[in-house]
Amino acid sequence: MKLVSFMADGRISCGAVVSGGIVDLGRQPGRRAETLREAVEGLTLAELNEAASRSPDLRRDQVRLLPPVPGRIICVGMNYREHALEVGTVPDVPVVFLRTVESLVGHEAPLMRPRLSSDMDFEGELAVVIGRGGRNIPRERALDHVFGYCCFNDGSIRDYQFKHSLTVGKNFAATGAVGPWIVTADETGDPSGLVLVTRVSGEEMQRSGIDDLIFDVPSIIAYLSAIMAIQPGDVIATGTPSGVGFARKPPRWLKPGDVVEVEISRVGTLRNPVLDEGHDSGAPA
Repeated sequence: MKLVSFMADGRISCGAVVSGGIVDLGRQPGRRAETLREAVEGLTLAELNEAASRSPDLRRDQVRLLPPVPGRIICVGMNYREHALEVGTVPDVPVVFLRTVESLVGHEAPLMRPRLSSDMDFEGELAVVIGRGGRNIPRERALDHVFGYCCFNDGSIRDYQFKHSLTVGKNFAATGAVGPWIVTADETGDPSGLVLVTRVSGEEMQRSGIDDLIFDVPSIIAYLSAIMAIQPGDVIATGTPSGVGFARKPPRWLKPGDVVEVEISRVGTLRNPVLDEGHDSGAPA
């Protein structure tokens, strides 16, 4: 099942993607969910499947997809060996940082190259959405806490990341993306069997199996839950493979007119054009 957050006619809701459109979960009889947080935390998979069996309320062209981010955004860096080597060294423990919701856009929404820098980079990633929270979760039970998965572009402003801080470089407004939807874990199976590909304007830049992660999804969940209580709706970005723009010779920075695609098997394709900050995207309200 694919779940989305969307805006239609000035109203924000969430829904299930079905043949022919979207079932609006905020307008269903019985238990409703007007946000993805409510859907992830409050509805069972059976209830969601029942809703997804209904006729669509909206056509796809009637909605604008929003970032499907039900909770906090927790990111793991340098988590593929080849990428860690192209950056510097292979870490002994997960490298963790946070992103804000304001730094992310949804599917088809433009990424904004900021006025302050032209060193804008792409990072295709698999993101994990937590369905059941907890502390000190054993690695062998960690996948039981996963609700689903989505595509993630951990867009980075590299000069600010390297000269200021990781947090600064990762949190410029509208420089990253997530979506297009959350695919429930029952449809993806073991995440280690997925394959990630990133393209920029049709050119393949990154390709890797998720099984190449240094710290796999269960290990990340176990590590984070030993530090803090993970919560339903938390989104965990798991890291990017080698092939990022700054490591190329010469660097391949994103520029206006580019289109970035992050494709993950059995999940979908997240697509975003690139514009300069201040440009009117023309997106519907």
